[in-house]
Amino acid sequence: METEKKTISVMIPCYNEVENVRAIYEAVRDELIKSCPAYDYEILFIDNKSVDGTRDIIEGICAEDRHVKAIFNCKNFGQFNSPFYGLLQTSGDCAITMCADFQDPVELIPSFVEAWEKGYKIVIGKKTRSRENPILYFLRGCYYKLIRKMSTVELIEQFTGFGLYDRSFVETLRQLRDPTPFIRGIVAELGPERYEIEYEQPLRRAGKTHNNFYSLFDATMLSFTSYTKVGMRIAEFFGFGVALVSFLLGLVYLVAKLVAWDTFAAGYAPTMIAVFFMGGIQLAFLGFLGEYIMAMNTRVMNRPLVVEEKRINFEEKRVPAGKE
Repeated sequence: METEKKTISVMIPCYNEVENVRAIYEAVRDELIKSCPAYDYEILFIDNKSVDGTRDIIEGICAEDRHVKAIFNCKNFGQFNSPFYGLLQTSGDCAITMCADFQDPVELIPSFVEAWEKGYKIVIGKKTRSRENPILYFLRGCYYKLIRKMSTVELIEQFTGFGLYDRSFVETLRQLRDPTPFIRGIVAELGPERYEIEYEQPLRRAGKTHNNFYSLFDATMLSFTSYTKVGMRIAEFFGFGVALVSFLLGLVYLVAKLVAWDTFAAGYAPTMIAVFFMGGIQLAFLGFLGEYIMAMNTRVMNRPLVVEEKRINFEEKRVPAGKE
Protein backbone atom coordinates (compact mmCIF):
# COMPACT_ATOMS: atom_id res chain seq x y z
CA MET A 1 0.00 0.00 0.00
CA GLU A 2 1.47 3.35 -1.05
CA THR A 3 2.17 5.78 1.77
CA GLU A 4 0.53 9.17 1.40
CA LYS A 5 3.01 11.92 0.69
CA LYS A 6 3.62 14.65 3.22
CA THR A 7 2.79 18.14 2.02
CA ILE A 8 5.07 21.17 2.23
CA SER A 9 3.35 24.54 2.22
CA VAL A 10 5.30 27.62 1.16
CA MET A 11 3.60 30.88 2.13
CA ILE A 12 4.75 34.05 0.34
CA PRO A 13 3.32 37.43 1.40
CA CYS A 14 3.58 40.15 -1.20
CA TYR A 15 2.84 43.80 -1.76
CA ASN A 16 3.66 45.49 -5.07
CA GLU A 17 6.10 42.77 -6.20
CA VAL A 18 5.19 42.74 -9.88
CA GLU A 19 8.83 42.24 -10.88
CA ASN A 20 9.42 39.36 -8.48
CA VAL A 21 6.25 37.35 -8.02
CA ARG A 22 6.50 35.04 -11.05
CA ALA A 23 10.23 34.59 -10.55
CA ILE A 24 9.81 33.59 -6.90
CA TYR A 25 7.04 31.16 -7.85
CA GLU A 26 9.22 29.49 -10.47
CA ALA A 27 12.23 29.37 -8.14
CA VAL A 28 10.26 27.82 -5.27
CA ARG A 29 8.46 25.36 -7.54
CA ASP A 30 11.69 24.23 -9.21
CA GLU A 31 13.48 23.88 -5.85
CA LEU A 32 10.67 21.77 -4.40
CA ILE A 33 10.51 19.51 -7.47
CA LYS A 34 14.28 19.12 -7.62
CA SER A 35 15.20 18.83 -3.92
CA CYS A 36 12.00 17.49 -2.32
CA PRO A 37 10.54 15.03 -4.87
CA ALA A 38 9.15 12.77 -2.12
CA TYR A 39 6.74 15.50 -0.97
CA ASP A 40 3.61 17.05 -2.32
CA TYR A 41 3.52 20.84 -2.11
CA GLU A 42 1.39 23.96 -2.19
CA ILE A 43 2.47 27.56 -2.71
CA LEU A 44 0.25 30.19 -1.11
CA PHE A 45 0.47 33.87 -2.02
CA ILE A 46 -1.25 36.38 0.25
CA ASP A 47 -1.40 39.80 -1.37
CA ASN A 48 -1.75 42.91 0.78
CA LYS A 49 -3.68 45.04 -1.75
CA SER A 50 -1.02 45.46 -4.41
CA VAL A 51 -1.72 48.15 -7.02
CA ASP A 52 1.06 47.47 -9.55
CA GLY A 53 -0.23 44.39 -11.39
CA THR A 54 1.02 41.79 -8.90
CA ARG A 55 -2.47 40.34 -8.53
CA ASP A 56 -2.91 39.83 -12.25
CA ILE A 57 0.28 37.78 -12.36
CA ILE A 58 -0.76 35.71 -9.33
CA GLU A 59 -4.15 34.97 -10.90
CA GLY A 60 -2.40 33.81 -14.07
CA ILE A 61 -0.11 31.51 -12.06
CA CYS A 62 -3.10 30.05 -10.19
CA ALA A 63 -4.81 29.31 -13.50
CA GLU A 64 -1.70 27.50 -14.75
CA ASP A 65 -0.82 25.55 -11.61
CA ARG A 66 -3.34 24.04 -9.19
CA HIS A 67 -0.57 23.73 -6.59
CA VAL A 68 -0.72 27.52 -6.22
CA LYS A 69 -3.30 29.23 -4.01
CA ALA A 70 -3.91 32.90 -3.43
CA ILE A 71 -5.61 35.18 -0.93
CA PHE A 72 -6.25 38.81 -1.84
CA ASN A 73 -6.81 41.17 1.07
CA CYS A 74 -9.39 43.93 0.63
CA LYS A 75 -6.81 46.49 1.88
CA ASN A 76 -3.28 46.69 3.23
CA PHE A 77 -3.36 45.22 6.74
CA GLY A 78 0.29 45.82 7.52
CA GLN A 79 3.55 43.92 7.62
CA PHE A 80 2.63 41.62 10.53
CA ASN A 81 -1.04 40.67 10.20
CA SER A 82 -1.06 39.59 6.57
CA PRO A 83 1.87 37.10 6.73
CA PHE A 84 0.60 35.69 10.03
CA TYR A 85 -2.88 35.17 8.60
CA GLY A 86 -1.41 33.55 5.49
CA LEU A 87 0.56 31.12 7.66
CA LEU A 88 -2.67 30.10 9.41
CA GLN A 89 -4.30 29.32 6.04
CA THR A 90 -1.70 26.76 4.98
CA SER A 91 -2.71 23.11 4.98
CA GLY A 92 0.61 21.26 4.74
CA ASP A 93 2.37 19.06 7.28
CA CYS A 94 4.82 21.94 7.57
CA ALA A 95 4.77 25.53 6.38
CA ILE A 96 7.69 27.63 5.14
CA THR A 97 7.35 31.41 5.14
CA MET A 98 9.50 33.54 2.87
CA CYS A 99 9.45 36.95 1.21
CA ALA A 100 8.82 37.52 -2.48
CA ASP A 101 11.91 39.68 -3.02
CA PHE A 102 14.47 36.82 -2.90
CA GLN A 103 16.11 38.11 0.29
CA ASP A 104 15.09 34.80 1.87
CA PRO A 105 17.20 32.24 -0.03
CA VAL A 106 15.09 29.62 -1.81
CA GLU A 107 18.09 27.26 -1.65
CA LEU A 108 17.55 26.81 2.11
CA ILE A 109 14.25 24.96 1.62
CA PRO A 110 15.80 21.46 1.49
CA SER A 111 17.93 22.25 4.56
CA PHE A 112 14.81 23.32 6.43
CA VAL A 113 12.99 20.13 5.45
CA GLU A 114 15.97 17.94 6.39
CA ALA A 115 16.11 19.44 9.89
CA TRP A 116 12.33 19.10 10.21
CA GLU A 117 12.51 15.40 9.36
CA LYS A 118 15.07 15.02 12.16
CA GLY A 119 12.38 16.06 14.62
CA TYR A 120 12.65 19.83 14.94
CA LYS A 121 9.22 21.49 14.96
CA ILE A 122 10.68 24.89 14.09
CA VAL A 123 13.60 25.55 11.75
CA ILE A 124 14.53 29.19 11.24
CA GLY A 125 16.89 31.16 9.06
CA LYS A 126 19.18 33.47 11.00
CA LYS A 127 21.07 36.24 9.22
CA THR A 128 24.78 36.44 9.97
CA ARG A 129 25.57 38.94 7.21
CA SER A 130 23.65 41.09 4.78
CA ARG A 131 24.42 42.66 1.42
CA GLU A 132 21.91 45.39 2.19
CA ASN A 133 22.77 48.70 3.86
CA PRO A 134 25.52 47.84 6.41
CA ILE A 135 24.50 50.70 8.70
CA LEU A 136 20.91 49.47 8.84
CA TYR A 137 22.11 45.92 9.49
CA PHE A 138 24.34 47.15 12.34
CA LEU A 139 21.54 49.22 13.90
CA ARG A 140 19.16 46.29 13.65
CA GLY A 141 21.71 44.11 15.46
CA CYS A 142 21.99 46.72 18.23
CA TYR A 143 18.22 46.79 18.51
CA TYR A 144 18.00 43.00 18.90
CA LYS A 145 20.67 43.01 21.61
CA LEU A 146 18.93 45.83 23.45
CA ILE A 147 15.49 44.24 23.32
CA ARG A 148 16.88 40.88 24.48
CA LYS A 149 18.33 42.50 27.59
CA MET A 150 15.09 44.30 28.35
CA SER A 151 12.71 41.40 27.76
CA THR A 152 11.96 38.31 29.84
CA VAL A 153 11.63 36.47 26.50
CA GLU A 154 14.93 35.68 24.77
CA LEU A 155 14.13 37.15 21.37
CA ILE A 156 16.07 35.78 18.41
CA GLU A 157 18.69 38.06 16.90
CA GLN A 158 18.51 38.78 13.14
CA PHE A 159 15.37 36.67 12.69
CA THR A 160 12.74 38.00 10.30
CA GLY A 161 10.21 35.14 10.42
CA PHE A 162 11.85 33.23 7.55
CA GLY A 163 11.68 29.56 8.49
CA LEU A 164 9.78 26.28 8.63
CA TYR A 165 6.97 25.60 11.10
CA ASP A 166 5.51 22.19 11.83
CA ARG A 167 1.76 21.77 11.59
CA SER A 168 1.55 21.31 15.37
CA PHE A 169 3.03 24.78 15.93
CA VAL A 170 0.75 26.29 13.29
CA GLU A 171 -2.16 24.79 15.24
CA THR A 172 -0.84 26.54 18.36
CA LEU A 173 -0.80 29.83 16.46
CA ARG A 174 -4.41 29.26 15.42
CA GLN A 175 -5.43 29.21 19.08
CA LEU A 176 -3.99 32.67 19.74
CA ARG A 177 -6.33 35.63 19.88
CA ASP A 178 -3.82 38.35 19.18
CA PRO A 179 -4.93 40.96 16.61
CA THR A 180 -1.37 42.32 16.42
CA PRO A 181 0.80 39.19 16.22
CA PHE A 182 4.58 39.58 16.30
CA ILE A 183 5.75 36.23 14.92
CA ARG A 184 9.40 36.84 15.84
CA GLY A 185 8.45 37.17 19.48
CA ILE A 186 5.85 34.39 19.41
CA VAL A 187 8.39 31.87 18.09
CA ALA A 188 10.80 32.76 20.89
CA GLU A 189 8.10 32.76 23.57
CA LEU A 190 5.89 29.80 22.65
CA GLY A 191 7.86 27.73 20.17
CA PRO A 192 9.37 24.32 20.98
CA GLU A 193 13.06 23.54 20.52
CA ARG A 194 14.20 25.05 17.24
CA TYR A 195 17.04 24.56 14.81
CA GLU A 196 18.81 27.62 13.41
CA ILE A 197 20.41 27.79 9.97
CA GLU A 198 22.69 30.74 9.31
CA TYR A 199 22.71 32.53 5.97
CA GLU A 200 23.85 35.71 4.29
CA GLN A 201 20.97 37.92 3.22
CA PRO A 202 21.24 38.79 -0.49
CA LEU A 203 20.07 41.95 -2.19
CA ARG A 204 16.53 42.31 -3.45
CA ARG A 205 16.21 40.77 -6.90
CA ALA A 206 14.19 43.73 -8.22
CA GLY A 207 12.05 46.60 -7.05
CA LYS A 208 12.37 48.82 -4.00
CA THR A 209 12.01 47.85 -0.37
CA HIS A 210 8.73 48.78 1.29
CA ASN A 211 10.41 49.32 4.64
CA ASN A 212 10.67 52.92 5.75
CA PHE A 213 11.18 54.77 8.99
CA TYR A 214 7.53 54.39 9.97
CA SER A 215 7.37 50.63 9.33
CA LEU A 216 10.64 50.04 11.18
CA PHE A 217 9.47 52.22 14.08
CA ASP A 218 6.18 50.32 14.13
CA ALA A 219 8.05 47.01 14.43
CA THR A 220 10.23 48.41 17.19
CA MET A 221 7.28 49.69 19.22
CA LEU A 222 5.34 46.45 18.75
CA SER A 223 8.22 44.42 20.17
CA PHE A 224 8.73 46.89 23.03
CA THR A 225 5.08 46.99 24.06
CA SER A 226 4.55 43.23 23.61
CA TYR A 227 7.65 41.89 25.32
CA THR A 228 9.08 44.53 27.67
CA LYS A 229 8.01 46.70 30.60
CA VAL A 230 11.15 48.77 30.41
CA GLY A 231 9.52 51.90 29.00
CA MET A 232 7.09 52.19 31.87
CA ARG A 233 9.73 51.29 34.43
CA ILE A 234 12.11 53.97 33.13
CA ALA A 235 9.32 56.53 33.29
CA GLU A 236 8.42 55.45 36.81
CA PHE A 237 11.96 55.55 38.19
CA PHE A 238 12.77 58.76 36.34
CA GLY A 239 9.63 60.34 37.77
CA PHE A 240 10.60 59.39 41.31
CA GLY A 241 14.13 60.68 40.70
CA VAL A 242 12.98 64.02 39.32
CA ALA A 243 10.50 64.41 42.18
CA LEU A 244 13.31 63.87 44.69
CA VAL A 245 15.64 66.32 42.93
CA SER A 246 12.84 68.89 42.70
CA PHE A 247 12.15 68.56 46.42
CA LEU A 248 15.82 69.06 47.27
CA LEU A 249 16.10 72.06 44.92
CA GLY A 250 13.00 73.53 46.51
CA LEU A 251 14.69 73.35 49.90
CA VAL A 252 17.84 74.94 48.47
CA TYR A 253 15.88 77.84 46.96
CA LEU A 254 13.95 78.32 50.19
CA VAL A 255 17.17 78.64 52.16
CA ALA A 256 18.68 80.89 49.45
CA LYS A 257 15.67 83.19 49.57
CA LEU A 258 15.97 83.55 53.32
CA VAL A 259 19.72 84.12 53.25
CA ALA A 260 20.90 85.67 49.96
CA TRP A 261 18.27 85.43 47.22
CA ASP A 262 19.60 88.25 45.00
CA THR A 263 23.02 86.63 44.80
CA PHE A 264 21.71 83.09 44.18
CA ALA A 265 18.94 83.70 41.68
CA ALA A 266 20.34 85.49 38.62
CA GLY A 267 17.23 85.98 36.50
CA TYR A 268 14.65 83.55 35.17
CA ALA A 269 16.87 81.56 32.82
CA PRO A 270 17.46 78.56 35.14
CA THR A 271 13.74 78.33 35.84
CA MET A 272 12.78 78.50 32.14
CA ILE A 273 15.37 75.88 31.18
CA ALA A 274 14.10 73.56 33.92
CA VAL A 275 10.48 74.05 32.83
CA PHE A 276 11.16 73.33 29.16
CA PHE A 277 13.38 70.36 30.02
CA MET A 278 10.75 68.79 32.25
CA GLY A 279 8.04 69.53 29.69
CA GLY A 280 10.01 67.69 26.99
CA ILE A 281 10.61 64.72 29.27
CA GLN A 282 6.93 64.54 30.19
CA LEU A 283 5.81 64.66 26.55
CA ALA A 284 8.30 61.93 25.61
CA PHE A 285 7.06 59.60 28.34
CA LEU A 286 3.43 60.40 27.56
CA GLY A 287 4.16 59.28 24.00
CA PHE A 288 5.72 56.08 25.26
CA LEU A 289 2.74 55.50 27.54
CA GLY A 290 0.48 56.09 24.55
CA GLU A 291 2.22 53.27 22.64
CA TYR A 292 1.33 50.83 25.42
CA ILE A 293 -2.25 52.11 25.55
CA MET A 294 -2.64 51.80 21.76
CA ALA A 295 -1.33 48.22 21.91
CA MET A 296 -3.81 47.34 24.66
CA ASN A 297 -6.65 49.09 22.83
CA THR A 298 -5.99 47.11 19.66
CA ARG A 299 -6.02 43.85 21.57
CA VAL A 300 -9.22 44.71 23.45
CA MET A 301 -11.06 45.52 20.20
CA ASN A 302 -10.06 42.05 18.91
CA ARG A 303 -10.60 42.90 15.26
CA PRO A 304 -9.85 40.28 12.57
CA LEU A 305 -6.28 39.97 11.33
CA VAL A 306 -7.33 40.69 7.75
CA VAL A 307 -10.49 40.89 5.69
CA GLU A 308 -10.34 38.87 2.49
CA GLU A 309 -11.49 40.14 -0.85
CA LYS A 310 -10.93 36.92 -2.79
CA ARG A 311 -9.28 33.52 -2.57
CA ILE A 312 -8.26 31.23 -5.43
CA ASN A 313 -7.79 27.44 -5.69
CA PHE A 314 -9.09 26.78 -2.18
CA GLU A 315 -11.41 23.81 -2.03
CA GLU A 316 -11.55 23.21 1.70
CA LYS A 317 -13.20 25.51 4.22
CA ARG A 318 -11.09 28.42 5.38
CA VAL A 319 -9.16 28.01 8.59
CA PRO A 320 -10.28 30.33 11.40
CA ALA A 321 -7.64 32.74 12.61
CA GLY A 322 -7.79 32.76 16.39
CA LYS A 323 -11.58 32.38 16.44
CA GLU A 324 -13.78 29.55 17.50
